[in-house]
Amino acid sequence: MVEEKNYNYYEELGVKIGLEIHQQLNTKHKLFCKCPTKLVEDEENIKKTVKRILKPSKSELGEIDPAALFEYMKHKEYIYEAPEEASCLVELDEEPPHDLNEEALEIALEIALMLKSNPVDEVHVMRKIVIDGSNTTGFQRTAIIAMGGIVKDEEGDIGIKTICLEEEAARKISETEDKVTYRLDRLGIPLIEIATEPTIKTPQQAKRVALKIGRILRATGRVKRGIGTIRQDLNISISKGARIEIKGVQDLNLIPKIIEYEIERQRKLLEIRDELNKRKVKLEDIEGKIIKVTDIFNETKSKLIRKGLSEGKDVYAVKLKGFAKLLGMEIQPNRRLATEMLERAKLISGIKGLIHTDELPGYGISQEEVAKLKTYMEADDDDAIVMVIGNLEESEKALNAIVQRAKEAIIGVPEETRAANDDGTTRYSRPMPGAARMYPET
Repeated sequence: MVEEKNYNYYEELGVKIGLEIHQQLNTKHKLFCKCPTKLVEDEENIKKTVKRILKPSKSELGEIDPAALFEYMKHKEYIYEAPEEASCLVELDEEPPHDLNEEALEIALEIALMLKSNPVDEVHVMRKIVIDGSNTTGFQRTAIIAMGGIVKDEEGDIGIKTICLEEEAARKISETEDKVTYRLDRLGIPLIEIATEPTIKTPQQAKRVALKIGRILRATGRVKRGIGTIRQDLNISISKGARIEIKGVQDLNLIPKIIEYEIERQRKLLEIRDELNKRKVKLEDIEGKIIKVTDIFNETKSKLIRKGLSEGKDVYAVKLKGFAKLLGMEIQPNRRLATEMLERAKLISGIKGLIHTDELPGYGISQEEVAKLKTYMEADDDDAIVMVIGNLEESEKALNAIVQRAKEAIIGVPEETRAANDDGTTRYSRPMPGAARMYPET
């Protein structure tokens, strides 16, 4: 149970919250082709599959978007199932997009007027780089339809920033370590995105605003209903923290808990930063030197390490100067700073877990082995050591990601995109996208 705070608590913390509501429109055809907007569940009707490997490209600014680069570093292969009754060459990126769906545009304008938003004079389609495989093109087509507007609320009216019309992503069917399978039936379904100003002040207000926008959307009678047809993204920050985008919130009742947990997470990360400052830890102190420490554990009783060694793997370690007792600090329920480090490492390396000295002795690792490890790594009492078990390549990727996250902890709260968990906590997804991800449709 999350304890509700009073308004002054959020005001003193400088809480800022913005919403992005994504709603599928109930049109006859998709946004850029004449395929119907229906999902295909009968796998026997899926005769075609296509394999793609996506790579990032430079934007008009001459830069590669950091979020796109991060997705590329996962080196995933993408398989696309193409049901004939709900996809065509447009979805496969083998044919140029058709004219923008006028029915979808009409619905978007109707919603904009209901929100007292101001339609733009001309609609220009842009490309937003996305290479997580959810679009065969490597980008999502999106267009601003209106700007401004308002949602009435008892704690103060909330402004609408933009209303966009865009294409829905492909539907994820399955995922393994090196492969993701998508179905193209959902790709291209018209989607309206309503973004509020970041002036929402409390978790409960965020829930109310989301409910009110949802009622307006349903009042048109022209939006799709059911699980997966609407989702909310949250943008949350506190004073001296950073903007965090939390994607894929399906349950409106979960919004207050997610916000409370993110506020607490940022508060704890700032406490860690302040403690590191007290210990006079600087960025250059985190050298990131990766050392093979397998020999220390040749006679270990740790089943975890013995299993890895029996598979021909090694133990690699890195020292984090000044991080003792901080890796195990809880920043969300049952989630610690070390949890965030592991999430980074797992996404790009395939490493399953890590071991750090805040939790040792443990896992069958003795006090004597810990002492030998600290001596070998030249670690003082204020230092932490992180270990992973794997081959050299994956271990280096994992430990380099951990070192990067440690450096970010010295600065404070890193801007990033996170995904919502069912319990209201969140997990790392990728870096925050930048301006380099947008460019005009050609």
